[in-house]
Amino acid sequence: MRTITKRELNQHTAAALAQVTDTADLVVTERGEPRWRISSVHGADTTLAQLEREGRYTPPSSTPAPWPRHPGGRTYTAAEADALLDEARGDH
Repeated sequence: MRTITKRELNQHTAAALAQVTDTADLVVTERGEPRWRISSVHGADTTLAQLEREGRYTPPSSTPAPWPRHPGGRTYTAAEADALLDEARGDH
């Protein structure tokens, strides 16, 4: 995001506005403090679309990764699972 002073904006308005694109906003400062943000107008722009344009959001993939056929990790017998549940419940 580029910054420009209020005075520069006043004196070079056309050049400053030419720097504003769909992906780059312009911040106008006054006495060294950011005061205004100039961004391009998008029709029916949702919050997610704006965040995506700013690079702060990535939409989920349209083709998600498949679930693993054989997930790793230990397998428990029915007796071991019952013992673990009893221990978790405090029934021992």
